[in-house]
Amino acid sequence: MTIDRVPVSGGHLAVETHTGTSEPILVVHGVSSQRMLWSWLRAESPHLTLVAPDLRGRGDSVDVTGPSSLAQHADDLDSVLDTLGLDAVHVCGMSMGGFVAVEFAARYPSRVKSLILVDGGVPVAPPAGLTQENVAAVFSDRIARTQQHWNDIGDYIEFLVSTSLPLLDPADPLLRTYAEHDLFDGSVRLSSDAVVADATDVFFGASRFRELTMPIRFLHAQWSVGTDSAPMYSSQIVDALDLTSITAMPGLDHAGTIMTAVGAAAVGETIDEAIDAGADGVGQFIDA
Repeated sequence: MTIDRVPVSGGHLAVETHTGTSEPILVVHGVSSQRMLWSWLRAESPHLTLVAPDLRGRGDSVDVTGPSSLAQHADDLDSVLDTLGLDAVHVCGMSMGGFVAVEFAARYPSRVKSLILVDGGVPVAPPAGLTQENVAAVFSDRIARTQQHWNDIGDYIEFLVSTSLPLLDPADPLLRTYAEHDLFDGSVRLSSDAVVADATDVFFGASRFRELTMPIRFLHAQWSVGTDSAPMYSSQIVDALDLTSITAMPGLDHAGTIMTAVGAAAVGETIDEAIDAGADGVGQFIDA
């Protein structure tokens, strides 16, 4: 495992590389997350070489200054590949990270061999009641964690599970590793401004999804937050897609698609398919 500090506009991104036997996969986390999101994938698919940045405003990159947006993240990822000497990679994005991956692929198509989108990236209408004016209120649980001091990691984990991760096991050691990376001296390393700006861009910005020509593999959860909640992607949206592959993830909510062994294993298998298809010169995209 190596950690690089990549120069970007406003500072340096922290980028962690876990070297396996595969070619490098650039993995992009979600709106209020950080690079330890991929701990479950590393556990289930240790052969994968994962290049995992903390996006600006999160984790070890929390102090990067300047506005946050999908386009800015895409430019940051371009800098990551430049610094690491990588010409083109498969890109896996989860949630908001999927939308960043799409923007990156649209801006720098020659750098993206294929996309693996995990419950994100595919255009979707804003949830009922969400407007550009109330994004901060809708994401209040994410923002609330930044406004408290956490003296006990157990208390912080309980807060995460009680608000946004209800189907996860508080005793999971990987969840503890994830939570520990969030905190520094009891404070959550997450920019509330970045959360609001990026969420606004996801739901109200102009998606470039339909410009893409590389293979796209899409995995989607049965629920959003907890059992029986409405999914981010309805059956109508999924049925209308015509991509390289579409994988349903029954029994999992949004977080569970990557923060559980079952979800991470499915993502790992899909990444393996993308790598194998690329090695065989196979893989086509049919416009949705």
